[in-house]
Amino acid sequence: MGEPRENFEDESPERMALRLREYFREEAYELIVELESAMLEIEKSPGDDGQIGRAFRALHTIKGSGAACGMSDVEAFAHEIETFFDLVRKGTIAVNQDIIDLTLAARDRIKAMFDVYYRGGKADAAAGRDIIASFNRIRSKRDDGQAADNHLGAQHGPVSQAPEAEASIRVATEKLDDLVALVGELVTVQARLSQTALSQGIPQFLAVAEELERLTGSLRDRTMSIRMLPIGSTFSRFKRLVRDLSHELGKEVVLMTDGAETELDKTVIERLGEPLVHLVRNSIDHGIERPDARESAGKPRGGTISLSAVHSGAFVEIKISDDGAGMDRDAIRARAEERGLIAYGEELSDSEIERLVFTAGFSTAKEVTNVSGRGVGLDIVKRTIDGLRGTIEINSRKGAGTAIMLKLPLTLAIIDGFLTRIGMEYFIFPLSLVEECVELTREASKATHGRHLAHVRGQLVPYIRLREHFMVSGTPPGFEQIVITNVEGRRVGMVVDTVVGEHQTVIKSLGRFYRQVDGISGATILGSGTVALILDIPRLLRLVEQQEAQLTRGGEPS
Repeated sequence: MGEPRENFEDESPERMALRLREYFREEAYELIVELESAMLEIEKSPGDDGQIGRAFRALHTIKGSGAACGMSDVEAFAHEIETFFDLVRKGTIAVNQDIIDLTLAARDRIKAMFDVYYRGGKADAAAGRDIIASFNRIRSKRDDGQAADNHLGAQHGPVSQAPEAEASIRVATEKLDDLVALVGELVTVQARLSQTALSQGIPQFLAVAEELERLTGSLRDRTMSIRMLPIGSTFSRFKRLVRDLSHELGKEVVLMTDGAETELDKTVIERLGEPLVHLVRNSIDHGIERPDARESAGKPRGGTISLSAVHSGAFVEIKISDDGAGMDRDAIRARAEERGLIAYGEELSDSEIERLVFTAGFSTAKEVTNVSGRGVGLDIVKRTIDGLRGTIEINSRKGAGTAIMLKLPLTLAIIDGFLTRIGMEYFIFPLSLVEECVELTREASKATHGRHLAHVRGQLVPYIRLREHFMVSGTPPGFEQIVITNVEGRRVGMVVDTVVGEHQTVIKSLGRFYRQVDGISGATILGSGTVALILDIPRLLRLVEQQEAQLTRGGEPS
């Protein structure tokens, strides 16, 4: 633990322990992740002295810090496990599957203790006695330590070398949030200054404004980078999930990861955990077949789930794929028709059928189990990704597997925007979704006989009139502009009056008046002090499609 700067001299031991406990909170959960990661590596290479030492050090720190923070139960329990692991570290006891399972169970027990303490309670003094007793039984047989133990391997594997730790300090998330907010305000003021300087046309004033714009941009980028974390810490947590769930379901599954060094905003990573859990569980339960079924289909008995991440401009693309059975579109369609989500015989593309699995309450499972069947998984994924201003794409081949691509913004605080105007209202498109802009004349609009279609480079592109959707008053100009967007592989146009151009957008939360407006994800302040609304393009498209589907079925749009 780092040394806190506050003065504890006049505090009681109990009060000091409580304050130390709060400083230890983040490190506490990092240590149990470290312990779990080391044990999963040991399971693959039982003789890896580096990983055994890594597990021992995690237990040692948990014990020592737990004692300093007044967590006596954590200290006593971790001490027993550490003592056992000291024998493993010295080679007195060889690692076997029982030891690995018991240590993972001990890790779960320690986490449960931390959870109780950080909810304001106190852990059960008897917690972990069953696990300690099991460790003691193994220790008592160490002189028999080895033919009967059926250990996983006698040869020592490669010793892993831990990278040198970089010097770092812990900063409260609230302080980082305040810093980002201040930088956002500075960006807004800088934009107003630049606009004023441009209108005045004074050379010295313009030079100062340009220099401030450069410095503000650098400060913004550096500040945002402080909040960036590698996604590898999130990926590593799924090794245990895949291990335990595949055993529970009687399947053989291996998890492969790539791009662990890819960085995302801390807030995005924190909110991404639950969707990834649901997607990985879904791949194991519905995607990967049982070993005998895979063998009959000419596949290896063991299935593979892959997690990968890569930067793509202002976004990160996260891919979850498996080599399982793929989606059964006939079964998905039948269940959707049964539940009234689509009309019987309604024409849908493969992509539209696949996306039905993200509907709330949807499940093709025939019975409810501990893993699936309640239809509460993938709809959570969709809601969370929408809330992060991300998109989802599905690519599934029956018998060959499924790949789900999540495209997420690097940060939720500042985006590159594309500013437009309708009447006296300003709207901002996320620049990453904009392909091009084309002109729409009244003659071209009349030529399609009322259908919202435009000819763009030899292709018919559907468009939405934002003036009508948001009920902006006034008469549109004779020459309107279509902003062509690309959302989840589809090109759709948005008609506006005027295109202003690119705009550095500091995202503000919506007030109560706009919070219920569908298709709006936030707002920003322009250099002139005017409020501009940020469009949620994927959500806007789904709303329009739902309205059109209801009209097709003869109902009223909601």
